[in-house]
Amino acid sequence: MSEINILSPHVADMIAAGEVVERPASVIKELMENSFDAGAHMVTVEIRDGGATYIRVADDGKGMAPEDAGIAFLRHATSKLRDEAGLEAIGTMGFRGEALAAVSAVSEVELTTRRRGDGSGTRVTLSAGDIQEMGETGCPEGTVMQVRSLFFNTPARLKFLKSDRAEASACVQTALRCALGRPEVSVRLIRDGKEEFFSPGDGKQESCVYALLGRDMAKDLLPISLDDGDMSVSGYISSPSAGRGNRGMQFFFCNGRYIRSQLLQSAVEQAYKNTLLTGRYPACVIYLKLSNAAVDVNVHPAKTEVKFSQEKRVFDLVYHAALAALTDEDRVGLASPAPKQPEAPKIPAPVSAPAIPAARPAARPDFYRSMSAQDFRANNYAVKSAPQARRAEPSPTRVESSPVLRSYDQPYQTRLDLSAAPAPAVKMPDSTKNAEIWAEQSCKTVENSVQSVEKAALPDYRLLGEALKLYILVEVGDELLLIDKHAAHERMIFDRLKKQEREIMAQTLLTGVTLRLSGEDRELLEQNGALLAELGFEIEAFGEDDYILRAVPADMNPGDAEAAVEEILEKLKSGKAPDPQAARDEILHTVACKAAIKAGYITDERELRRVAEAVLSGEVKYCPHGRPVSAKLTRRDLDKLFKRIV
Repeated sequence: MSEINILSPHVADMIAAGEVVERPASVIKELMENSFDAGAHMVTVEIRDGGATYIRVADDGKGMAPEDAGIAFLRHATSKLRDEAGLEAIGTMGFRGEALAAVSAVSEVELTTRRRGDGSGTRVTLSAGDIQEMGETGCPEGTVMQVRSLFFNTPARLKFLKSDRAEASACVQTALRCALGRPEVSVRLIRDGKEEFFSPGDGKQESCVYALLGRDMAKDLLPISLDDGDMSVSGYISSPSAGRGNRGMQFFFCNGRYIRSQLLQSAVEQAYKNTLLTGRYPACVIYLKLSNAAVDVNVHPAKTEVKFSQEKRVFDLVYHAALAALTDEDRVGLASPAPKQPEAPKIPAPVSAPAIPAARPAARPDFYRSMSAQDFRANNYAVKSAPQARRAEPSPTRVESSPVLRSYDQPYQTRLDLSAAPAPAVKMPDSTKNAEIWAEQSCKTVENSVQSVEKAALPDYRLLGEALKLYILVEVGDELLLIDKHAAHERMIFDRLKKQEREIMAQTLLTGVTLRLSGEDRELLEQNGALLAELGFEIEAFGEDDYILRAVPADMNPGDAEAAVEEILEKLKSGKAPDPQAARDEILHTVACKAAIKAGYITDERELRRVAEAVLSGEVKYCPHGRPVSAKLTRRDLDKLFKRIV
């Protein structure tokens, strides 16, 4: 008996559908690309219940003739490719003839279409790939595709769909990417009866970016543009001071097609070398144009990965375009639209501006200086740093007299020992006398923590200082110990936070930080809200899609708060935290990293000594990620280095 079976056409179609249609967002991508190929100027996408029960994509494209509508759902039926020669220079979004066949095989579909100039249109209904009805109908010019009950005949695929909210977020992101790649097409997305976004379709990249990504991101973007014969690049990259905690706002397009490309990603990020803080990523919208023959889009079923015939040339083009924008002294952001102007804004003419600043001012060498009680009194820092200042309403007189409250948008400059336990809760000081008492209590807490470290067995050592604003140099006997101050301090903070079984103490921000998140990030934020609150983050909904960050862990610099939230969401998104305890540890890693002493800043000797003693006592050996925090050079190693011995 033969063991090899020839599958039925229906089963073969369902298998093929699994390669193209993974979730409702896949359907939206395929249908929108068909609309673009049909020459549509306006595309409207509507979804309900995350797209699993209802998807509708309507366009004003050229439409189909009745005879074409009947065969459009057959596998490998396409109007975009005629022979193998066409594969060498594909200029359309779709070409395989699999999209409609794959979608109809796992859903119930209704198609209404009418060619431009025809008196009537055609209506076709299908279920599981089989045509149920077909006939003449009245409809506007263009095509309307309605997809219902996705995966109704494939329960195995249906059970792997996420929540309606998560699937809807994926649909929104997919439609946004498609719309962002086609500034000349006006795209409207409606989710459960509410408009999510609308692009003007005026053909201008700047107005498309502004409408889809929002004002907050657009104002920090720098335009790029570079031509190299038959190849060109244009678009926008973010200012170095507006780096983000993940790569979620990086968009790359090749000939209007959204793609994922390590090559382009590396080219952009290489241009930011030495200008962007470690752990921060640029945002960008890059439009690459080249001949169809110079790119192969037929390397992935979803067509999101491409292969360039001249990779080095593409890399150099994008790299130099981004580098030129970053080194140009003329800073230009996307202007806000005028209140009564229906059109999207234009980029203003370049104006003279200072060079792009570093992400943090380098002119504050004492940024992490530990402060004595006298320093607190002299600078009136107690008002800002008191742990119980949460939700206190400072009087107008207090705000006017406190330099800290006036400049709270800048990174705070108090830096107590972060390896110590949190200072005891005290009430908001009502006078300078109370402020001094609170400051002295805080400093006593620091001194007690230092004494606890000193009680551990320590070898005789001599603190030599720090090198390269990163490594602590310690002489121990005939050995030279090099300590990574950031990694060691990060471990000290992580261990202390992990030992706390209660909620971590939080500090309320005088000015809340607005978080603009993607749909997927919003879903993650709501799913893990309780965990974030337990670890000191207080986040409130603000409007329909935005959130306000009201409080952060007491150890964390408020200036790092937004980046920390983005980094945490990226870790949760990538699946690095499979269970609640692992998720908590991942978040603590981020909190500890953001709260630890930073490389690149001169650190006070007392804080260097505390970190060094934690390492010398054996309390700290590795950073939370497993990297060693110290390295030794013996006298013999140095003698061999200088050829004193062989």
